[in-house]
Amino acid sequence: MILTQNARRAPLILATCGMAVLAGCDDPLDFDLRGLGGGFTTSQAAQTATADRPRPDSRGVISYPSYQVAVAERGDTLADVANRIGLPAANLASFNGIETDVPLRQGEVIALPRRVAEPSPSTGAIGTGPIQPSAVDVTTLAGNAINNAAPTPVASTPRTPLPQTGQEPIRHQVERGETAFTIARLYQVPAKSLAEWNGLGADFAVREGQFLLIPVARVAAPRRDSTNTTQPGAGSPTPTPPSATRPLPEDDTANPPAPPPADKPVADVGETTAPAKTTEMALPVQGSIIRGYAKGRNEGIDIKAAPGTPVKAATAGTVAAITKSADGVPIIVVRHPGNLLTVYANVDQVQVAKGDSVRRGQAIARLRDSADEAYVHFEVRDGFDSVDPSPYLE
Repeated sequence: MILTQNARRAPLILATCGMAVLAGCDDPLDFDLRGLGGGFTTSQAAQTATADRPRPDSRGVISYPSYQVAVAERGDTLADVANRIGLPAANLASFNGIETDVPLRQGEVIALPRRVAEPSPSTGAIGTGPIQPSAVDVTTLAGNAINNAAPTPVASTPRTPLPQTGQEPIRHQVERGETAFTIARLYQVPAKSLAEWNGLGADFAVREGQFLLIPVARVAAPRRDSTNTTQPGAGSPTPTPPSATRPLPEDDTANPPAPPPADKPVADVGETTAPAKTTEMALPVQGSIIRGYAKGRNEGIDIKAAPGTPVKAATAGTVAAITKSADGVPIIVVRHPGNLLTVYANVDQVQVAKGDSVRRGQAIARLRDSADEAYVHFEVRDGFDSVDPSPYLE
């Protein structure tokens, strides 16, 4: 499995977002992910609704900050895709584990071993550069609406193409024994969406070593406040007058109540007991934090230490996945009670396997000797979302 991010950050910060949903994978396998065991319901389907795959440029290239892919057209072979994007066909074939003359399905996703020229309006893209997380707020949207409503000037300076925005999906490399259904269940996405995003055939077949894009979740609609709403056909409730439920207080002004007795002094039994600590995790390595948590920019913390330092489990749990970045650097995901996951990236010499139970402080890998500086990227995820690790650390 391969997840990716910027070179200076953990190779797979966004990737682990999809890993986070492993916390809810204890139910029996349910191929359509509808949760029919307890009666028909569409709630799970609504929760797992996914967005459409971004449209590629005229070369078929979809570009993200951490990786690029190419989308095959009808009748393409791997050699056709390689010629269109300007990469050696042999390199593309070796990276994807298929021959250059094998016919590809329309819409099939091909992973690129290295970056090609970024999409731009000149290549048929709607914007320029890789697809970045959106940082547009309500104020910006309102300003754009006002600008769009203004009269169009007779002559204007050509605008610079805006960067494309969107969420970078997890890139999963198929392992032996995996199917489209088990992968969809792993990430809690509909198998149909997985097939549509990756151009899978009607049999949903995947091959060992194939790269798949995991569909990203559709932006949820604003939550509706149902506290003051009524069911269809029901009228608005009439408020009950206060006098109908309890009588008016008696006039007791003639006999005012006696003052309450003074509180007796309480014996000093020591200091007040402090509330229980919410911290439950230990740092995976002892070192200096060189990059802090920043939602959307750095989904965890980076802790610098000497190369070869043991990387330890922050708390007890089960190894949910061991994957690799696009550069082949291992990434370990450990699942814990309470829907929590911890992620350890930029490591080496992995000492555990998927499914192993680990205890707090157990060495699970060693710190990789990076070209610039050795550090471990550590994340805490609550379900699908990354959270600041600081409240969980001692």
